[in-house]
Amino acid sequence: MQRLARAGEVGKAPLFHGLAVGLIGWVLIAASSPSHSLELSTQQAAIYSAASIFPPTTQRMTVCYGFGCRRREMLDFTAADRAALTRIMAAGRASAAAERAAAQKAEIWFDRRMGPVIGTDRRVARANFRALDDSHNYDCWDTTRNTMSLLLVLQQWGLLKYHVVGNPHYRGNVLVLQTMHNTAVLVERATKVEWVLDVWPRGYAQPPDVMTVEKWMAEY
Repeated sequence: MQRLARAGEVGKAPLFHGLAVGLIGWVLIAASSPSHSLELSTQQAAIYSAASIFPPTTQRMTVCYGFGCRRREMLDFTAADRAALTRIMAAGRASAAAERAAAQKAEIWFDRRMGPVIGTDRRVARANFRALDDSHNYDCWDTTRNTMSLLLVLQQWGLLKYHVVGNPHYRGNVLVLQTMHNTAVLVERATKVEWVLDVWPRGYAQPPDVMTVEKWMAEY
């Protein structure tokens, strides 16, 4: 058993030991996780590290629910899943607007795919702790992580022609009693215009809000 530091001892050795063990643990976890070459921005990476989950790969993603990712389930993409999403996104090849509409349908697919598995087929719009039903709902942190993960998977599969996955955006001001809210974002390649794909304000299997970030920010 490790000796506790006596009063007056600096305790650097135990601290160093703890950091070393933690580092080794993360290395072992990373080594055992599916490899991927996904490059994330600092803001994107923070969304996953804050919940202590790995970013998505081409094979799987963590689905967060229960408010703040307190509950989670792995979605391992099957060949049928990939075929379904490929068909959905193929309908958006004509234009950037069509691709955003296809991304909406991909999110509806995700809702229907996971709803019966984790119970979120009972979820309601704008759910938060006041709903008193965390086991069947997403808050906006959950929807931001899940939507960004799904979009990153589509991007890795080469199914996004007109957009890339952007950094999540935040709005709200507690000083004027506005609750904080966040969303996943797509950036149009040609124009660099940022578009939100916001699932949280809509109920189960309803199309998420799609609008420019500028308009979304002005809604509060």
